[in-house]
Amino acid sequence: MEVAVVGVTGLVGQVMLKVLEERNFPVTKLIPVASERSVGSKVEFQGKEWSVIGLEAAVAAAPAIALFSAGASVSREWAPKFAAAGTHVIDNSSAWRMDPEIKLVVPEVNATALTKEDRIIANPNCSTIQMVVALSPLHQRYGIQRLVISTYQSFTGTGMQAVKQYELESKGFVPKPEEMAYHYPIFENCLPHCDVFLENDYTKEEMKLVNETRKILSDDQIRITATAVRVPVNGGHSESVNVELKQSFDLAEVKQLLAETPGISLQDDPARNQYPMPLFAKNKDEVFVGRVRRDESVDNGLNLWIVADNLRKGAATNAVQIAEYLLAKGLA
Repeated sequence: MEVAVVGVTGLVGQVMLKVLEERNFPVTKLIPVASERSVGSKVEFQGKEWSVIGLEAAVAAAPAIALFSAGASVSREWAPKFAAAGTHVIDNSSAWRMDPEIKLVVPEVNATALTKEDRIIANPNCSTIQMVVALSPLHQRYGIQRLVISTYQSFTGTGMQAVKQYELESKGFVPKPEEMAYHYPIFENCLPHCDVFLENDYTKEEMKLVNETRKILSDDQIRITATAVRVPVNGGHSESVNVELKQSFDLAEVKQLLAETPGISLQDDPARNQYPMPLFAKNKDEVFVGRVRRDESVDNGLNLWIVADNLRKGAATNAVQIAEYLLAKGLA
């Protein structure tokens, strides 16, 4: 099982290596891939050093699986070339997510849709992944009519430059303009600005939550609005999700349903101050759900607080889980 990791020197690429190793994915040969400036550098995996190679050499190697985390432009150009060589590409960028011919997959929700012919598979946006893990069992049981989403997203979701900006600011330095990932400081601040603004004044991140959720849950009728906020948290996205269900529900049944759903850890005991927090979700693969309570202002309303490590379940772990599914079902 030869596995390429494209974008191996980036934040998510490094976590992909860690997750592959932790989950004992049967890698017989690692093919670390990065931009030309990183070719020849070394990465460590399974106690050995592996040399980074370029994209052309990686395509020629025709690995069984390629985990991509190198940005949308790289993916649009190179994912089809890997696919043509017989590789299953699992792509973490936004390049293929809304392509009607490409599956957008969260294994706990819709992995059964995958076939051997799916050579390019899209990994959803980090905020979408953790949310749909929690929403899917509710949608199946009660039906979802409307979602109002507010996110509190770690700066690590923006990448290395944002981490460096935060580190400089936290030490009292003022970054140079070219060192800024954001228009404003992120240290001790909240930025209601994730990705770029669109013509409707929503950001791309907010519209990803709208469009990807509908695609993954296979329901274009769900009404969704979102506000995405970048916060000074070093790892872990949090979401306040207000859900309007189509049917009435028993709150105890909702909690039991969430507790029994694979991939979810229910932390919901306000009397003991137990609720999900990014501080404790960091480096874990579960989606943590708590503050489960009725919205008493609307019929069939429910409030959820959803937290996950955005670099793991929100990116690397989800991609590796897709690869595990392909392997387990004999699709790769």
